[in-house]
Formats: sequence, structure tokens, C-alpha cells
Amino acid sequence: MTIASDTPTKPARTLRQKWTALTLSSQFALAGGLVLLAGMIVVGIWVSRQIEEGVAKNTGIATALYVDSFITPLAQELANSETLSIGPIRALDEVFLESPLGKRLVTVKIWKKGGVIAYSSNYDLIGKKFTPTEELKAAWRGEVAVSFDDLSDEEDEGERAQGIPLLEIYSPIRAPWTGEIIAVAEFYEDATDFKASIASVRYKSALVFAGITLTMALMLMGIVHRGSQTIEKQRKALRLQLREATHASEQNHLLKERVQRASERVAELNEQYLNRTGAELHDGPAQLLALASLRIDSLRKQTSKAQRNDEIDIIKEALDDAMSDIRNLCRGLTLPDIAELSVQEIIQRVIHTHEERTDTDVTMIIDNLVPSVAHSIKICIYRFVQEALNNSWQHADGTDQRVTCSYDQSTRTLSLNVGDGGQGIAEHNAENKDGGLGLIGMRQRIEAIGGSLQIDSQIGEGTLLTMQVMIKQE
Repeated sequence: MTIASDTPTKPARTLRQKWTALTLSSQFALAGGLVLLAGMIVVGIWVSRQIEEGVAKNTGIATALYVDSFITPLAQELANSETLSIGPIRALDEVFLESPLGKRLVTVKIWKKGGVIAYSSNYDLIGKKFTPTEELKAAWRGEVAVSFDDLSDEEDEGERAQGIPLLEIYSPIRAPWTGEIIAVAEFYEDATDFKASIASVRYKSALVFAGITLTMALMLMGIVHRGSQTIEKQRKALRLQLREATHASEQNHLLKERVQRASERVAELNEQYLNRTGAELHDGPAQLLALASLRIDSLRKQTSKAQRNDEIDIIKEALDDAMSDIRNLCRGLTLPDIAELSVQEIIQRVIHTHEERTDTDVTMIIDNLVPSVAHSIKICIYRFVQEALNNSWQHADGTDQRVTCSYDQSTRTLSLNVGDGGQGIAEHNAENKDGGLGLIGMRQRIEAIGGSLQIDSQIGEGTLLTMQVMIKQE
């Protein structure tokens, strides 16, 4: 058993794909051209047929009126008989065979009711009976019936043998006083000239229809082509916008992931900062305060003044050291007021503080074209230079410390470099993953404001940290 499938065949899909690939103007040209061509042919044939029938009808009526003036007087005796006597027959022969009218008419027949031929220019047909045609019936109803080159009836055998186009005309013969139809005259007119005229009319009509159709097609094609071009331009623009939107969406997704990772990392870093601060408080000031507390208990037990003074000196020294540690810790956690400072002034302050605290020298090169930046960028610059110089002092003994700052006006990019001449750090230690805060904190802080951090370090050649951030126009 064969199961029918609704899946289109490969050729059908191919044709559909080819059709879809065409532009709207091409689709209209093909579909509209076929419709207009079919319409032109149908309308042309219909109009030509109407012209042919109208001209044939008018020609037949004119001929019938002309011939009727000869036939009616000679056919009056058919009102009382089925055939004509020899006199009217001779007269009709003279009219149709020897007069100029005979040159136009090929055959003449006079019909009585019931399809009997009462007279014919072909004597062999006189008295014969044939089945009445539709044209003959119409003539008996008082109409003038005309048909062009239609010789398919049984009695038209002789006319068919002529081999020329004929105009077949049926005209009723009436009694002069009563107007009663007593017979029907049928005559065949040579339509050679008529056929040539009809052919000429058809040719001219075809040219007119073709010209009108071509003009309509060109006008419509122009309108559709302009519309198609507009739609195609809009389609390309929409595709470009879609690609840009897709690209922007992908970038936003990546940025969202980076922001999420940065937020998670900031939370971790904050927790690590708190742990480190707690550890420093515990290992430094807390131990010293504990020592002072123990010495106070020991002071109570001393009886001599000298021993009490010694204990007091120890307690004071422990308290002073604890206070010094607390101040140093607070100095590292608290950010100075930098809201009103320029980028150059911020870098100079960090370098000055670092030189005083470490008793080292830092080379500074700052571009005077650096513009004003947002407060968040100022904070990031301060912490970046502070942490980078601290790392340089701790891990490179402050050797060849240098800070450079430049600004690219074409890309509106601020570049800040902090380097040293130490031994460098290995690649796997560039960002410590075991809980350290330095480089990881720098990177997270810089990425949070939309910047980037680059670490260039080689063993024996020192380390260079580069911070880049784009300055937005205000």
C-alpha cells in the first residue's frame, strides 16, 4: 500500500526557493507580465469578436434591405403556395445571375416553413427539406440573422465547395399589407474583402492593446521597482541594525558577566581586607595592649619606686607602639580628600607620601594634557599608584621606581605606568591566587570603572604595571 506524502518534491522546493530569492520587482515582472499578457489576449479576442459580429450584423442588415427590394415583390405568391411559378423563378434568375447584384451574391435560397426550399439558384435544392437552423428560426421570428464563414449546415454543401469566405444572411419576406412573414430569404455574399477588413482591424486592435498593455506594464513596473528598491534598502538597513544589535547584546552579555564577576570578587576582597585588618590589629596593637595590661598587674606588686618606674616605662612604650601601629593602619585604610585635586596632583601626593614613608626615590613623568576625570577614576588612580609602589618597595627594594602618565586625545585614553628595576616575578605568581590582595585587587578595581590592567614582568628585568582607562566626555 502506498502512503501519500504531503512533503513537497525537490523540484517544487527548488522553484519556491528561486521564486523567493527574486526581488519584488522581478516577481511582479514575471507574475504581472503573465497576467497582463493573458488579459491582453482575452480582451483582444473578445473585442475582435465583438467588432466582427457587429460589422457582420450591420453589413448583413444593409445587404438584406437592399436585396429585399428585389425579392419581396417576386415572392408574394408564396403566401398561398409552397413553390414559385416559372415566371418569378425566371425573374429571380435574371436579378441574381445577370445584374450587378449577382456579382456580390454567390447563392440565393428562399425557405418556406418546415425547412422546405421554395427557390434556390441551385435548382437541385428546390423542393428539398432540411432541418431548420438557429439562424433560420430567428428569421422566422422576424430577425435578420447573420453569420460569417460558418458553412457547417447540411444545406451548405455547395457553398463549402466554393472555397471562399462567405457572409450568410437570413432575411424574412413579409406580405405587403399585413406584414406577415410568408418566407425567408437566405443569400450568401462573397466576404473576401470583409475578411481582409476584419483581419486588418484585428491587427490594428492587437497593436493598440499591446501598446496600452506595455505602457501600463512599464508604468507599474516603475512604481513597483522604486518600491522594491526602497524595501530592499530598508531590509539591508534592518539586517545591519540586527547585526549591530546582536553584537551589542553579546557585548552587553560579556560586560554583564564581567561586572558580576567583579562584584563577586569585590565581596571576596572586602572580606579579605577585613580579615587582614583584623589580623594586623590582633598581631600588633592587641598584643601590645595585652602586654601593657600584664605589666599593670605586675606594677601593682612592685613596692619600690624604681621598679614601679621601670614598669611604667615599659607600659608607656607598649602603649605608644600600639598607638603607632593603629595610626599606621588607619593611614593605609583612610583615603585623603582628593575630590578637588587634578590627576597630576593626585600622583604627586601618592609619590611624595611613598618617598617619605620608605625613604626611596621615585621618577615621575606626567603629561600636562591629562584632562579632568570622574571621582571614581581619581580613587582608582590613587589606589593603583599606592599599591604598585608598595609592591615595588616590598618585592624590588624600591629599585628604579618610576611613574609615567600620558593621555591620547584621539582615543581619549589615559595610560598610567608604574615600574621598577627589580628581579621581576614569575608568570604563575603575577596574580597571587592564595589569598593575596595586591594585583587581584588592582585588576578588579580598574575593571570596575571600565579600564584594563596589563602586567609585563620578566625575571631579572623588573616589572611594569600599565593601567588604561577611557575618559568620557562630560
